[in-house]
Amino acid sequence: MALKQNYKEKLELKKNAMLAAGLVSERFPAVSSIMFRMTYYQRTADPVLMTRTMSFSPTNYACFRLECMREECCDGGFDLTPVVTHLVKNNKKSVSGKIVCNGKSEDLPHAHASIAYEVSVQYNKSAK
Repeated sequence: MALKQNYKEKLELKKNAMLAAGLVSERFPAVSSIMFRMTYYQRTADPVLMTRTMSFSPTNYACFRLECMREECCDGGFDLTPVVTHLVKNNKKSVSGKIVCNGKSEDLPHAHASIAYEVSVQYNKSAK
């Protein structure tokens, strides 16, 4: 029963975070699309966990925080919001980099997971 309650609480927190982030059109009115290309890495014998592409349109929530893929990780994850904000603020089209999970666990080493990312932003034609 406690597990079900924890799951409901986690869903509610996620929903509230999305609502607080607002829509892409509200946060970044000049943007027509945002695309993330990511490779998730973990510190194990088989380091590539997965590759992923995510696209955001103006009608999507501007919630660019991703959870750590390691189940035993507590309070970890990857917040790409500053990356997107910096791109749009400086009117840049793309950037690539790496971000490390700072989550904690007795069973996991420091920097147990990371993401190599490429973020691409397309702007509205009228914004130029």
